[in-house]
Amino acid sequence: MTRGPAITTLPDLDAAQRAHSDATRAHIEARAAAAGGWLPFDEYMELALYAPGLGYYSAGATKFGAAGDFVTAPEISDLFSRALALQFADILRELGGQTRASILEIGAGSGRFAGVVLRELATLQQSPSAYSILEVSADLIERQRASVTSLAGGEAARAHWLERLPTGHCGVIFANEVLDALPTDRFVLRAGRPLRLGVAIGQSGLQWAERAPVEGNPADAAWLQEVQRVLGELREPLPEGYVGEICPRIDAWVGALGAALERGVVMLIDYGLPRRHYYHPDRVRGSLRCHFRHRAHEDPFSHPGLTDITAWVDFTRVAEAADAAGLEVAGFSTQAAALLSLGIERLAHTDAARADSVRQSQGMQKLLLPGEMGEAVKVMMLTRGMDAPLRSVRLQDLRGSL
Repeated sequence: MTRGPAITTLPDLDAAQRAHSDATRAHIEARAAAAGGWLPFDEYMELALYAPGLGYYSAGATKFGAAGDFVTAPEISDLFSRALALQFADILRELGGQTRASILEIGAGSGRFAGVVLRELATLQQSPSAYSILEVSADLIERQRASVTSLAGGEAARAHWLERLPTGHCGVIFANEVLDALPTDRFVLRAGRPLRLGVAIGQSGLQWAERAPVEGNPADAAWLQEVQRVLGELREPLPEGYVGEICPRIDAWVGALGAALERGVVMLIDYGLPRRHYYHPDRVRGSLRCHFRHRAHEDPFSHPGLTDITAWVDFTRVAEAADAAGLEVAGFSTQAAALLSLGIERLAHTDAARADSVRQSQGMQKLLLPGEMGEAVKVMMLTRGMDAPLRSVRLQDLRGSL
């Protein structure tokens, strides 16, 4: 998603929004009280984003596009989806002997990406046997159906929605800005020792609260061991008061994709860095970011249930999880390099006569420029049983940085 400027004030809520946020907050406070007055941050984030009927992705508010809270690459420009369709076509062609080769998208957002890709693949005469979408939000599913139908025409019949990951998938598994929404844990360094940053109920409501790992508690011991393992791999010590994120849930998430994929490619696109850059002495506040009505801020306790919460991805952890799942890290690059590898400039040139060419050009700049999404967003390609070179990571190979 594009990052808005940091702010000090947020738009006012209407009565319905305030009631929803208050209900979400009360639900979280009840869970914290039941847990003894403190929740690890990953549990808070899970409730704020995914609590049934209350969490940001479980409720019905518009999230994507100009009317929502943020804009992702497929809404910025169809050039993004059309370029990636070329990579998908290569993969489907390579698997051409297997007529069931298909595409699985995890968390399809507004559905625009799916609709444009299906339309583009039909033009390339490389339609998948099916386009499956795994989505947790019932509200988003309905919006995705409408978007795919509108954009893909007759190809929309290939789209269907899943409640769980399939087995024996052959083809492409794609996830754009999904990893950064996995509930993440947080820590702060005090006197060289990591303390767990969680959520407590203070006089003014939900607030940050530090907690030392409890001796003899197996969960705390496992948490401390994992933080120490990751920080122990760094080349430089981190300063006093350093705040960072750690997301062990990545391991199970990538493992589940590995279990689902029989042959093909997992393509992951997200904001993130290799570990030694992710935990850098200059990044003292971590990467946690919140979005509400296109305002970016750092207060995850503001408007719970109405605010998106994300954290950048430690791509070294993703690579480790892929290796454990029996997947090969076949490519790692910036989004700019991947899109240029796929010929996004040529696609833009063919669109030059269109009435919306100026908007397309502006969109391409957001996708490619270092100050926008071009360098901050990374592309990781994980494969099983695929020997053919992958066009999207042809121009740049950052695997040595992982």
